[in-house]
Amino acid sequence: MKKQIIAIGIALACTACSNSEDKMIYKDPSSPVSERVEDLLSRMTLEEKIGQMNQFVGVEHIKNAEATLKEEDLHNNTANAFYPGHTYKDLEKWTTEGLVGSFLHVLTLKEANYLQGLALQSRLQIPVIFGIDAIHGNANAPDNTVYPTNIGLASSFDTTMAYRIARETAAEMRAMNMHWTFNPNVEVARDPRWGRVGETYGEDPFLVGAMGAVTTRGYQGDLNSENDVLACVKHFVGGSEPINGTNGSPADLSERTIREVFFPPFEQNIKAGAMSLMTAHNELNGVPCHSNEWLMEDVLRGEWGFKGFVVSDWMDIEHIYDVHATAENLKEAFYQSIMAGMDMHMHGIYWNEYVTELVREGRIPESRIDASVRRILTMKFRLGLFEHPFADEEKSMDIRLSPQHRQTALQAARQSIVLVKNDGILPLSKDKYKNIMVTGINADDINILGDWSAPQKRENVSTVLDGLKKIAPNAQIDFVDQGWDPRNMSAAKVDEAAAKAKKADLNIVVAGEYMMRFRWTERTSGEDTDRSDIDLVGLQNQLIQKVAQSGVPTILILISGRPLGVEWADEHLPAIINAWEPGMYGGQAIAEILYGEVNPSAKLAVTIPRSIGQTQIIYNHKPSQYFHPYATTPSTPLYPFGHGLSYTTYNYSDVVLSKSEIPANGTLKASVKVKNTGERDGVEIVQMYIRDRFSSVSRPVKEMKGFARVELKAGEEKEVSFEITPQMLTFLDVKMHPVVEKGEFIVMIGASSADKDLKKASFFVK
Repeated sequence: MKKQIIAIGIALACTACSNSEDKMIYKDPSSPVSERVEDLLSRMTLEEKIGQMNQFVGVEHIKNAEATLKEEDLHNNTANAFYPGHTYKDLEKWTTEGLVGSFLHVLTLKEANYLQGLALQSRLQIPVIFGIDAIHGNANAPDNTVYPTNIGLASSFDTTMAYRIARETAAEMRAMNMHWTFNPNVEVARDPRWGRVGETYGEDPFLVGAMGAVTTRGYQGDLNSENDVLACVKHFVGGSEPINGTNGSPADLSERTIREVFFPPFEQNIKAGAMSLMTAHNELNGVPCHSNEWLMEDVLRGEWGFKGFVVSDWMDIEHIYDVHATAENLKEAFYQSIMAGMDMHMHGIYWNEYVTELVREGRIPESRIDASVRRILTMKFRLGLFEHPFADEEKSMDIRLSPQHRQTALQAARQSIVLVKNDGILPLSKDKYKNIMVTGINADDINILGDWSAPQKRENVSTVLDGLKKIAPNAQIDFVDQGWDPRNMSAAKVDEAAAKAKKADLNIVVAGEYMMRFRWTERTSGEDTDRSDIDLVGLQNQLIQKVAQSGVPTILILISGRPLGVEWADEHLPAIINAWEPGMYGGQAIAEILYGEVNPSAKLAVTIPRSIGQTQIIYNHKPSQYFHPYATTPSTPLYPFGHGLSYTTYNYSDVVLSKSEIPANGTLKASVKVKNTGERDGVEIVQMYIRDRFSSVSRPVKEMKGFARVELKAGEEKEVSFEITPQMLTFLDVKMHPVVEKGEFIVMIGASSADKDLKKASFFVK
C-alpha cells in the first residue's frame, strides 16, 4: 500500500507538470479556499458535480452484504446494503471516473486508502470524504478506543470530558483516513420505547445542547488541521418523539414544541460551528424531513445562517417515494429533496442518472447543483484532503488505542455510571464478601461496549466479571453464564444461579439489553430496535427474583441504552447501578465503584419510568400533566432526571440572589453553598432550574438552565453561582414571538430535578 501511495503521488506531480500552462488554482494550497472551490467547480462536468452529491457504502461492505442478504431484505434494512444488478467492480469504476463523492461503512484504513487511490485516478483527482458513525469513539471500526455512549457521557454532566473525547476520536478517525463523523445526535429523547435513547444526551434541551456543542467543537477544531474531522448534527428533527415509539414513525408536534424543545440544541450546534447536518427519517407534521423546505431552507439556512451541507440518512430520500408516498417515483423524490435543500444523498445507484436527467430537463437549475457541490468541496478543502488524501498505516496504531485515550475511556466510564439506589451495602467490603456469585446476560460479554460498536479484541474489553477479578482478586467468584441473548435464556441456568446464590456471601446480577450490531436481528436496544415495553426481556426478572429469594444480599447492575422499568428490583434489592453502555473499560469502572475505589458522581440525563404506561414522563412537563394522578399506580417516576447517589453526603444552603428585581434585559446571580458533610471526597453535580410562575402561555414546572461539577473534599464547602440571563427567561408568546414577561420567576438549585432536592428563591422581572 505504501508503494501504491508513492506511485499515485508521483502521478499527481506529473499531472501538475503537464498542465503547467493551465494554472490549476484548486491544486494550490496557498490559494484561498473559496477561489480553489470556484476554480474546481468551473472545470467539472454536470455528471461529476452530481457524483459529488452521492455517497456509497464501501466495497468490503458490499461483498459481505451480498453474501448474507437477498434483494428483498434491503427495503427495511438500515445497516447493510448492496446494489442489485451492479457489483463492487462497478463501484470501483465509478470512483475512478469521479462519480462518487463519499463513502460510508468503510471500516479499515487499508480499504480507505485503496478507495482514495481510485478516486485520485479520476480526471480531476477530487478526493472522496469518508463518513463513519463514530458515536462514542470510532468504535464502529475495529481497534479503536471505545468510550461510554452519549447517554452515559451526558450523565457525567462533564462538558470538558465530552470535548476531550471528541478530540481524541477525531485523531483516531484521521489515523484511519476517516474524516466525517455522524455525531453528535442532539435529538431530545422523550420516549423510552425508542431504541436510540442511548445515542442521545437525554431529555433536557439545555443539557443536550451543551453536550452537543462542545462535542461539535471537539471534532472540528478549526477545520484546518489534519487532526480535525467534520461533525454531523442529527437527526433534524422530531424523530426522538415518534408517535408509537418506533424509529422513523411520524412525529406530530406543535410548532411551539418544535421550537422550544427540539430546535434549541440544533441551533446551538450550528452556532458552535457545525458544518454538516443530517435530516431525520420521519415525517414531521405530514411532511417528510428529507423534503421539508421549511426545515432545511427557512429555518436552518434562513433563520440560523447554516453554511455547511445537509446529508440524507440511509436511503431516506428513496423513502419519500416508497414509504411516505409523497412522491410518485424515485426521480420525483430526488427532485423534491434537492429543491427543498438537500446536498448529499446517502446512498444508492439511481441518484446520478435521475438527477442528471432532472437538470437536463430544466426542472433543477444547474446553479442549484452548484450550490450543493460548492458546500461539499469547501469541506474537502478545509479538511486538507487534497493535500493529505491518505493516512499512514505504519503510524496509525501509535494514535489509536493510545495509553492516553485508554485512560480517558476509563475515566469517562467512572463518571458515567449512576448509582440509583443504595441502602448502605455499597461500597463493598473485601473482607466481608469473600464468596460472590455473578450472573446475568451482561456479566461477561462485549455487549458492555454499547451500540455502534464493532467487536473489539477481547483483551481491549473489560467486562463486569473481568473488573471484579481485577479489583477484588482474592474473592472467590462463582460465575453462572446466562448467555448473551435475553430472548433465549435457559430456565435451567436461571435455577442454577438461584441454587448457587444461597451459598454465596453476595450476589451480583448484571442484566439489561443487548445492543451488538454484528447480531443485528437479535438486539433488544439500539437503532431500529424499538419496544412496546421497558421491562427486562426474557427470564431476566425471574433471574433477579429467584437470586434475591436466596436471602443473600443481591446487587443489580444494568447495562442498557434505554431506561428500564425495574420497579420490583428497586423495592426488593439493596443496591442498583445504572451503568448505561460504559464502553471498553466499563467492567473495571463498575467494579471500582462497587468497592469504593471510585466515588460515584453521575446523575441521570433522562427520567426512568416505573413502566411504559407512564410514557410520556419528563421532568419539564406542563403544570396540568398530573392534575389528575393515575388511579392505581404512582404518578412519580422510578428515578427522576438529575438523580444519582454518592458515597458521601452534601448539604445545600438556601439560595441567595444578588437582587430581587431585574429589568427585562438585566441579569442576576443565584448562589448556594454546597458542603461535603461526609467522610469521603466527592464530586457533586449542582443543578439549577427556573420556572416562570405565571405566564401568557403555559410553561414547564421547571427547566434546567445551568449545572456545575463541583469537586469537594470531605468537610469542604464551596459557593456555587449561576448567572441568570434574559435568554433563560425567554419563551414564545401566544403569537410565537420571543418575549420575557414581567412577573415572578422561581429559581431552584439542588441535587436533582425532584422538588425535595431543591432549594428555592423568587425574583421578579419589572
